[in-house]
Amino acid sequence: MKRNQFLSYLAAGLGTAALTPLLTACGGGITGTAPSAETFATTSVASATTSTTLSPEEVAALRYMREEEKLARDVYVALYRIWGANVFYQISLSETTHTETILALLNKYGIADPAAGNAAGVFDDPALQALYNTLMGMGQVNFIEGLKVGALIEETDIRDINEKKAITHAKDILTVYSHLLCGSGNHLRAFNAQLLMQGVTYVPQVISQADWDFLANAPLETCGGTPN
Repeated sequence: MKRNQFLSYLAAGLGTAALTPLLTACGGGITGTAPSAETFATTSVASATTSTTLSPEEVAALRYMREEEKLARDVYVALYRIWGANVFYQISLSETTHTETILALLNKYGIADPAAGNAAGVFDDPALQALYNTLMGMGQVNFIEGLKVGALIEETDIRDINEKKAITHAKDILTVYSHLLCGSGNHLRAFNAQLLMQGVTYVPQVISQADWDFLANAPLETCGGTPN
């Protein structure tokens, strides 16, 4: 997705949000000069008026996605430091965009940020904390296992975002979730390409083989989630 399209959709979805200049698109590439992370001026988002009242399920979903996107970023930053592979660095920048985008929604709806004050690798949700610890143990074994961790994170994100989309009708939230899916699909393809270069055929652990094949073989920047 082109940067201007990304800005237009998010500006429409977040209403009166004032966005600072954004230097990465939703996908997050793996070549070229590393861009700065996208940042949202969350003060304007928080003060925006809205007629939508979120259900407890929608609130819980946003809080969970805030930490899940942080988990992806934290893992990729750590694995980049271990293995030095550009794929981890570039995608970590995109994940920073994703977690900050969810933060903008939390601020808009006056929802407490579960990641506030938490260092890298620290999470309020016990399940995500356990997942982070497990993934880091797996990813430190060798470079190929690190790439597999990336693929696992992205297929998990895709499953979870689709589940969260199904419980909301708020247009701004759906817009953001759709762009998170776009990014996760591109990240999945990036990790899959790296694994294939290593002679490894990844077997999906979370989504179906059919969904994996659909996503892995789709053109770069394809959005829209899985065919189901």
